[in-house]
Amino acid sequence: MSNTLSVVIPVFFNEGSLCDLFSSLQTVEERLRDWGMDMELVFVDDGSGDESLQELLRIKEKRPATKVVKLTRNFGAVKASKSGFRFITGDCFTVLAADLQDPPELILQMIEKWKSGSMFTVCVRAKRSDPMKKKIFSKMYYWMIRRIVASDYPRGGFDLFLLDSKMLPHFVASSKAMYTPILAWWLGVKPEIIFYDRLERKHGSSRWTFRKRLAAFFDVILGFSTAPLRVATTIGALVAFLSFFYSFLVVVSAVLGKMPVPGFATIVSLMSFLSGIVILMLGLIGEYISRIFDEVNQRPDAVIEKVY
Repeated sequence: MSNTLSVVIPVFFNEGSLCDLFSSLQTVEERLRDWGMDMELVFVDDGSGDESLQELLRIKEKRPATKVVKLTRNFGAVKASKSGFRFITGDCFTVLAADLQDPPELILQMIEKWKSGSMFTVCVRAKRSDPMKKKIFSKMYYWMIRRIVASDYPRGGFDLFLLDSKMLPHFVASSKAMYTPILAWWLGVKPEIIFYDRLERKHGSSRWTFRKRLAAFFDVILGFSTAPLRVATTIGALVAFLSFFYSFLVVVSAVLGKMPVPGFATIVSLMSFLSGIVILMLGLIGEYISRIFDEVNQRPDAVIEKVY
């Protein structure tokens, strides 16, 4: 009985790259057949507003075994991937971006690692052909990940990975805001690492806006670590100590008759500073509570309109 690789591909405004992507995947599938493996393709249309769904249906006409899942609207790449996980049946699985910046040929290298016994393989970016602003943000982002979430996380980060199907239940049952690559690393399975150069995007423009990147950053930091709460507690304790110390000095000065005339600027500065600290901490606690609320309100991760 042959093994099967399942490939989940979230699609969002990718009509220009889907034809080339499918051609590359057909080449990968031919190689897998030579190795005695089958490939299961699951495309998830994440509420695209272009002709992506029509392109996907053309792909299905050429390859009837392909599964196309259409969501009612845009829920985000992570939730789209999670929707696709519900339809895979393979012995191992991966998530592939539809923009062709991660070469599909890397799948073959990951399969070689899997056939050699590796349950977890990641493709780490050695170089990336992205704008300077995006590179700077990525470096800061992964630096924070290594400092707060996982000290051994790859410096270049990764999106493309392959896991044995034994790990699939952890992804299906994960929380709504759980970032897939971080979860894969957090599971603790020792990974095999493949380094590659991330390609320049040739089709369309990225919909991964700064607002979405910032939201993903907060989801990762607050979803995998309580370090921000501990930092807030430390700052609160330090501010409280300094406030008590200042109050002690004021009392001592009053007892000794050296109490100066209180200044309006000093009072306003202290009140503004302390109020700002309190509001900041309340906001941080609110971020955690909002995520708890999102988990317990029983809303679905994503809504599937139709499965082709």
